[in-house]
Amino acid sequence: MFAVLGAGSWGTALAMQLMRSGSGVILWDWDREHIEAIGAARCNERFLPDHPLPEGMLVEPDLETAVRAADEILIVVPSHAFAGVLQQISPWLKPGQGICWACKGLEPGTGRFLHEPAQALFGDERPLAVVTGPSFAKEVAANLPTAVTVAGTQPEYCKKIAGALHGGNFRAYTSDDIVGAELGGSVKNVLAIATGICDGMGLGDNARAALVTRGLAEMMRLGRALGARDQTLTGLTGMGDLVLTCTGDLSRNRRLGLALGAGQSIEQALDDIGQVVEGVKTAEEVWRLAGRYNVEMPIAEQVFGILHEGRDPEACVRNLLSREQKKETV
Repeated sequence: MFAVLGAGSWGTALAMQLMRSGSGVILWDWDREHIEAIGAARCNERFLPDHPLPEGMLVEPDLETAVRAADEILIVVPSHAFAGVLQQISPWLKPGQGICWACKGLEPGTGRFLHEPAQALFGDERPLAVVTGPSFAKEVAANLPTAVTVAGTQPEYCKKIAGALHGGNFRAYTSDDIVGAELGGSVKNVLAIATGICDGMGLGDNARAALVTRGLAEMMRLGRALGARDQTLTGLTGMGDLVLTCTGDLSRNRRLGLALGAGQSIEQALDDIGQVVEGVKTAEEVWRLAGRYNVEMPIAEQVFGILHEGRDPEACVRNLLSREQKKETV
């Protein structure tokens, strides 16, 4: 039995996939009114209105009840809420019980990967894993073909979580490079905002291809500084997720960029999207990480400037194009 903590579009879609693959699921959300509405309608009408819940999925408004009843925990909340959820559920966990999550971002204010507050809280007491990769919630809910990676601290735990998700049209691979997996899932959101801005300004397909490619180079430079493997960042959790998020209009980060590129204010764009756009907070943390490790990330730097310093997108494009000519390197 899985407790899926977080009933947004992604948490609900993963809960559906777990049910399809044969696991029991208890779905919980911090918004009691929202989770009770899901239970009454047997559908997440706010985020996935066209996809009823599978028969047998449990919906639970009480967090302690959900956690105590579960054998496995899957946390699917915005990254800024992750550490708080860990603290809240820690008294109710079973000895040795693992923690996995499907959040993509860095801890605001510290720039830590999400496995770091988990390790700080639990030490080596519990196996940890992240579920990440190119995956739009609506397509997973519709049972369209999808592939993700489960990366974690213990191979057997990764296999267990991947095995629970794997089946039908959903493939789950495993990895022991949790740093690379979390890095790819975070930085790609920042680069998707950049690509959306580019497309919103009408700069063309050539510019988009250049941004995606050079954005991957930035991701890999930071990854090397942090000890991630190139193979991870050119795989599903890096390049795969980057391509999806930069080109698919279901991406909230890309949609934010499109709005900014078309001249909309960030406040109005976020209000129109109506859900958390992880790249906004992540842009600041990536900019700090790049400075801390002395890694050159000009695209990420310009996105940070637009989001947090009020820089003009056209001026930021000029800044990128006016950089000195150099040899292409990663």
